[in-house]
Amino acid sequence: MDNELSQITDGKFNLASVTSSVDTCMTSDATDLDFELTRCNHPAASDQVSIETLQLQGRERRISATIQIPSPMSAVWSVITQYEALPQFIPNLVLSRQLSGQNGKILIEQVGQQTVFNVNFSARVVLAMEEDFPNAIRFQMVEGDFKSFTGAWLLASTEAGAGTALTYTVDILPKLTTPIRLIECRLRMDLPVNLLAIRQQVALQSVAV
Repeated sequence: MDNELSQITDGKFNLASVTSSVDTCMTSDATDLDFELTRCNHPAASDQVSIETLQLQGRERRISATIQIPSPMSAVWSVITQYEALPQFIPNLVLSRQLSGQNGKILIEQVGQQTVFNVNFSARVVLAMEEDFPNAIRFQMVEGDFKSFTGAWLLASTEAGAGTALTYTVDILPKLTTPIRLIECRLRMDLPVNLLAIRQQVALQSVAV
């Protein structure tokens, strides 16, 4: 681990080591847990972002979220492919940097950092990105803190080409040491906020042009 990543994660829990603290919170404070799960069912800005959860095999989940953006697909594409600029406007994403590519794919290292049940933890992934302009960006984890993490950004034209339906979908399987309910909850809460942040960034970038 290089110095930059060490500085980010120093003094924090990583995803693999947070389990004992989370289990303690889940066991000792059922009221907080019930409140957190209630919030999962009603994520922030749910009236502007549609979100669905599908249980796949075993502990694997598919979580998808969609937002309508009143800008053409090219403008949305320009924002979501500025990989190293993403932490500037997406909450809880503290690092996103492009590594050397392989087999025609782009490698992106990302680190997310959050507080759950008063416990700070971070999760790191290296994603192989495959761009299909302007319709999709597919990604698959090649290294990281999950057992599997694969998904896509999907773009579809709306309103005669004047708008874009942007969907983020991910199939996620955490390691056995990480409660799936915790991961599912955080994604359901965070994805609407992230998509709203992208819509705002698209609007700001369009004004600046």
